[in-house]
Amino acid sequence: MSETIGFVGLGNMGAPMAGRLIDAGHALVVFDVNAKPLAALAARGARAAASAAEVASLTETVLTSLPTPDVVEAVALGAAGIAAGTRVKRLIELSTCGPRVAVRIGAELAGKSIALIDSPVSGGVAGARAGTLAVMAACERVEFDLVRPILELIGRPFHVGTRPGLGQMMKLVNNLLSGAALAITSEAMLLGVKAGLDPDTMVAVINAGSGRNSASQDKFPKSILPRRFDAGFATRLMYKDLKLCLEEAEALGLTLWVASAVRQLWLKSLNEIGPDQDFTTIMRCVEGTTGVEVRGRGAAGESGG
Repeated sequence: MSETIGFVGLGNMGAPMAGRLIDAGHALVVFDVNAKPLAALAARGARAAASAAEVASLTETVLTSLPTPDVVEAVALGAAGIAAGTRVKRLIELSTCGPRVAVRIGAELAGKSIALIDSPVSGGVAGARAGTLAVMAACERVEFDLVRPILELIGRPFHVGTRPGLGQMMKLVNNLLSGAALAITSEAMLLGVKAGLDPDTMVAVINAGSGRNSASQDKFPKSILPRRFDAGFATRLMYKDLKLCLEEAEALGLTLWVASAVRQLWLKSLNEIGPDQDFTTIMRCVEGTTGVEVRGRGAAGESGG
């Protein structure tokens, strides 16, 4: 696709994804309520718009990357939103808003002859920068084939279904596993360190054995053992995804016992450590008042425990 592309939402994930489109030679029209990333992309050649509606009046294909379901819905359907645009033909929704919101947005947009590509992503800020995100697209196959060259610039696209909501469901399943892995690995590491094991050795052994997971392979070596807590994803967003997941399970008549316990631990971390803290700080929540710190040998300061 050679036409100018629109992008709304230039946060931790959106800005690097938009930057990759510019790097690939695409002309971009962008909007964000925060002036700083808007100016940064304008300095790289993007055209700054005054609203999402203006973006959708200047481009046929618009991507959005937004933080919460209410913001997603407002940007898609509000008075100054995508649906108010005069040129837009398709919306690639990269956010995590939950299946029911995606279905509602898809139906509203369809009434205006705008196709929704329900396409949440996974892989974090590092994946957004590197273009290695998992992209979970749900839409008609013809639309997927049309936008695939764009999606391939930000990651590896998967066509997971033909109707809005299935992309969201795939993302919630993925993030349930991700959130559970980080929560249980934090508890397991605390247990081992309290008993006298070295945390660096623990992570090496886990990653060589059957316990390895995304937390042990990525979050612990890069963010937790060095005590940087800088993975780039807020606790409130992790909790939001788990809450959406459990709501969908309930709507489907399912009881997810382990998932419910995982959500409770994330709620505890949100309340005690803070909603805007990096989600790797769940380790601090698990450590609590034990007097133990899961600290790698290369971390600054003295080891706890």
